[in-house]
Amino acid sequence: MTQQSPSARPSRAERRASARQTEKARTHSEGGPINPGGISPLRLPFIAIVIFAAFCLLPRVLSSSTLLLSYGLAVGALAALFVYLRMAVSSSGRELTYQFVPVRVHYVQMTLQACIYTYWGLYWDEVYTHIPLIVSQVAFYYALDMMVSWSRRDNWIFGFAPIPIVFSTNLFLWFHDDWFWLQFVLIAAIVLFKEFVRWQRNGRSVHIFNPSSIALFVFSLALIFTSSTGMTWGAEMAGTLQRPPNIYFLLFGLGVVVQALFSVTLVTLASAAVVFVFGTWFTHTTGEYYFIDSNVHAAVFLGMHLLVTDPVTSPRRMTGKVIFGGLYGAAVLAAYAILQHYQAPQFYDKLLCVPFLNLMVRALDRWSEAFSAKFHPLQLLQRFGPMKLNYAHMAMWAGLFATMVGTGFLGRGNSLQQVECENNNADSCLAYGLTMIAGQSGEPVAKLRGGEAIGRACNLGLAAGCQSLSRFVKNGGLEEFQKGCDKGDMVACYLSGWVRAKGQGVRRNDGDALRYFAQSCAGQFKPACEAVIELNPKQ
Repeated sequence: MTQQSPSARPSRAERRASARQTEKARTHSEGGPINPGGISPLRLPFIAIVIFAAFCLLPRVLSSSTLLLSYGLAVGALAALFVYLRMAVSSSGRELTYQFVPVRVHYVQMTLQACIYTYWGLYWDEVYTHIPLIVSQVAFYYALDMMVSWSRRDNWIFGFAPIPIVFSTNLFLWFHDDWFWLQFVLIAAIVLFKEFVRWQRNGRSVHIFNPSSIALFVFSLALIFTSSTGMTWGAEMAGTLQRPPNIYFLLFGLGVVVQALFSVTLVTLASAAVVFVFGTWFTHTTGEYYFIDSNVHAAVFLGMHLLVTDPVTSPRRMTGKVIFGGLYGAAVLAAYAILQHYQAPQFYDKLLCVPFLNLMVRALDRWSEAFSAKFHPLQLLQRFGPMKLNYAHMAMWAGLFATMVGTGFLGRGNSLQQVECENNNADSCLAYGLTMIAGQSGEPVAKLRGGEAIGRACNLGLAAGCQSLSRFVKNGGLEEFQKGCDKGDMVACYLSGWVRAKGQGVRRNDGDALRYFAQSCAGQFKPACEAVIELNPKQ
C-alpha cells in the first residue's frame, strides 16, 4: 500500500466540509426534507424572536414594570445571540440547514400535559392566567434552541420537543412576576443542559438528564439554600394540584396512554409500590399520613408519571426499570423527611432525586442484562415479546392502583365533601372536618385535616363551625395546629393565629396571633397576609 503524501491529504476545512455533508446526509435519511418551508435558516431565529417579543404586549406584562423588564431582558439576550450567530456564520461561510423531525413521544406528552393544565385550571384560576406566559416560554425555548444548535453544527433538527419540556417544567415551578426573569434563566438552563451534557448510549449521543428535571433540581437547591421559595408559586402549585376531584384517576388514565405507547409502566409501578407499602405501614403504625394530608400527594403521583418516565433518560431493561422506579419512590420519601427535618419546603421532595437516578441508567442496564443472563426465569419471560410483557405490566399497575383506591390509600370516601369545602361550602367543611376528627371515614384519624376544615367552616361564618372549632381547640386541637405549622403547613399556621386573634377556644392573644400570621404570610398564604395588616395596620 502506498502512503498518501501530505500534500494529498485533505485540509482541515475540507474535512469539516465532508463531515457536514455526512451529517446532512444522515439527518436527511432520519427525518423530513432539509429546509422544508423554504425559509432561509437565519430568518427563523429572527421570526422566533419577533414572536417572543410580541408577548410583551400582553396586558399582564404591560401592567407590571418588573414583568415587562423580564421580557425585555430576555428579548435583548436573544437578539444579542442572533447578531453573534449571524456574524459567525457569515465569516465562516457555513451553510445552515434545518429539518422537521416529529417524535411521537413528544406530541403525546404535550397533549396529555395540556389535559392536566385544563383540568387543574378549573379548580385554580391562576393556571389559566399563567397559560400565556407558558406559551411565551415555548417561543423563547425554540429561539434559543435553534441558535445554540447552529452555533455547534450546521443542521438544526426541530420538532415538538420544546413544548412538553416547557409544559413539564411549569407543572412544578413558576416564579412570581417580580422575579419572572428567573423563569427564562430556568428555560435557558434546560436548553444548555440538553445540548452540552451528553453521553453515548447504545451507540448514540443522547442527553444524560431528563431536561426539565435537571434544571428544576438546580433551581430547587438554590431556592432552598437561599430561603427564597417565596419568589415562586411552588407551594401553591403543589397544594392546589390536590384540589381537583378524582385527580388521581386523571393522572392514572393519562399515564396509561404513555405506558401503552412507550413501555415505561414498570417505572411508575415500582415507584408507586414502594410508596404504597411504606405509606400503609406508616399509617398503620402512627395513625397519621406520611405526607401530612395524604398517603401520596397528587404532585408526587404526577412525578411518578412524568419526571421519571422519559424513555431517553430511564433504563430500557425490565430489571433496571423496576430498580429505577423503586429508587425514585424511596428517594421521594427520604427527601420529604430530610426537608422536614431541616424545616425546608417539602414540595421539593419529588424534584431532588431524578438527576441522580438519570446518572445510574447505563449501569442499571448493564447490570440488568447480566442479571437476566444468569436468572433463567427472566429469559423465559422475554419469549413473550416486549408488547405482551408491557400489557402484563400495565395489568399489574392497574391492579395496584385499584388496591390503592379500594383501601382508601388515595383518600377515597370524603372526596365530594372535601371538594365542596374547597369551593367554600361551609356545611361541607364542617361535615368533612367532623368525620375526619372522629375517624369514621374509612381513612386514618387525621385531626389536623379535620381541624383545618372546621376552621374553614367557622371562617366562612358558620356558627356551628365556630362552636365545633372551640371544642376542637379545647380538646388538644391547638397543639395539632401548632404541630402542623412546625411541619410547614401554612393553613395550620394561619389557624394557630386565627383562634388566638378571635379567642376561639383559647384566651385571646394578639401578639402570638400576629406571630403565627406572619409565619403563614411568609409561606405565601394570602389570607394570613391580610390578617397581618388587619391586626397591625401600621406594618
